[in-house]
Amino acid sequence: MRFDVITLFPELFAPFLSSGVTRRAYESGLVEVKLWNAREFAEGNYRRVDDRSFGGGPGMVMMAEPLARCLEAIRDERAESEGSRAPVVLFSPIGRVLNHTGVAGWSASAGAVLVCGRYEGLDQRFIDSFVDQQISLGDFVLSGGEVAAMALLDAVARLQPGVLNDEGSHQLDSFNPALDGLLDCPHFTRPETWRDQTVPDKLLSGNHAQIERWRREQRLVLTQRQRPDLLQQARVAGRLSASDEAFLADLIENPEQDA
Repeated sequence: MRFDVITLFPELFAPFLSSGVTRRAYESGLVEVKLWNAREFAEGNYRRVDDRSFGGGPGMVMMAEPLARCLEAIRDERAESEGSRAPVVLFSPIGRVLNHTGVAGWSASAGAVLVCGRYEGLDQRFIDSFVDQQISLGDFVLSGGEVAAMALLDAVARLQPGVLNDEGSHQLDSFNPALDGLLDCPHFTRPETWRDQTVPDKLLSGNHAQIERWRREQRLVLTQRQRPDLLQQARVAGRLSASDEAFLADLIENPEQDA
């Protein structure tokens, strides 16, 4: 798959693409990332890419023409190498919030063109003319779309075969259908006692069935505490067993177990 990233700050991506376990995806070509500096498609000595907003107000707005020229160059190159038209994605506070289902969809796709906005945003005419989808990371505002683009790329890269050390690792992530969409449980490692805090006895028991049940219960506890909406979704979808429901009912009656 290939992702083309339109940005004013391509240098921000260099350490990201060459660090951590996900670099395997980029170095191997499983996830090809090409950076495009929109400023290179602007006119004039100063390569201006922004201007004041019509109607007044604070901040600057990214101009449509440099972005359109950059996108057209991307499409020309992709047409020569692939012959397919990639969807154009803009990272924006008004977009649909990215979740595991969305990431899984992108991880199985052929890629996209990612547009990283800056300042007060983009000229709406570019959005209306070219953008196919808008994505948000949540109800907050970033200085630009680069961090959001890196978040999507990282999430997609780690789902590619051979990227993680353990192929099944991502199956145990929070939100994964393999965990029925619940949050993941707490994890512990050596030493068994650290600053007077000990590892739960059940994890040291060697009883695999008991360990798995403890982990399931902890996922239920954490999801009920932190994301009850996810628990309700799992319930509606029929993903909770009778023993899960009994545990949750007992938890409500005996909240001191919530630890």
